[in-house]
Amino acid sequence: MERLIQEILEGNCVVYPTSTLPALGCILTSDALDNLYLIKKRAEDMIVSIAVSNIQQASNLVHLTDDLEDFIDAFPEGSITIILRAKKPLDKRLGGEKIAIRILSNKTAKKLIEQTGPLTATSANISGLEPLNDCQMAAASLSNTAAEIAYVSGICPGGVPSTLIAWHTVCKSPNSREIEVLREGLVTSKEIQRWWKKQI
Repeated sequence: MERLIQEILEGNCVVYPTSTLPALGCILTSDALDNLYLIKKRAEDMIVSIAVSNIQQASNLVHLTDDLEDFIDAFPEGSITIILRAKKPLDKRLGGEKIAIRILSNKTAKKLIEQTGPLTATSANISGLEPLNDCQMAAASLSNTAAEIAYVSGICPGGVPSTLIAWHTVCKSPNSREIEVLREGLVTSKEIQRWWKKQI
């Protein structure tokens, strides 16, 4: 694991398991992102989310609100990705001033990210192709003769992705306080809105 962590900190990509599908991770530097986008053949205007091990790690990147932790605790860990205001602007491919954060539930991935710091959490596949559930196979599909992608062993359950929401601090009408569901996944829009109605 130490060798893998060193590779990641040097700007290389790694495939790691999540509660849904294997993710392709790199540290949040422009050079590492260049590498990731090249490997995935991903368009530069397609933003990638960020994985953290816990809310404390998230607090280093984004502005948290008093009600956010209660919201996260109301749903299964790893089931929601939340767009929040960045404490300082990041690379535009990470969203710039508004970045998407996912607290992971996979224990192996958590241990990795505790050592490396936050990593990207985009799916481990060429853009447009069907993702694989096995981290080793996903890494092999992204590797080529010039570069072999490292991986953390694991087979993911697959299924629907995390639910993507915009927190009320980043919505179009911040004065009206609302949560926008941008992509329905493991948690339904109805469940999100049911929780929110109890707060307002």
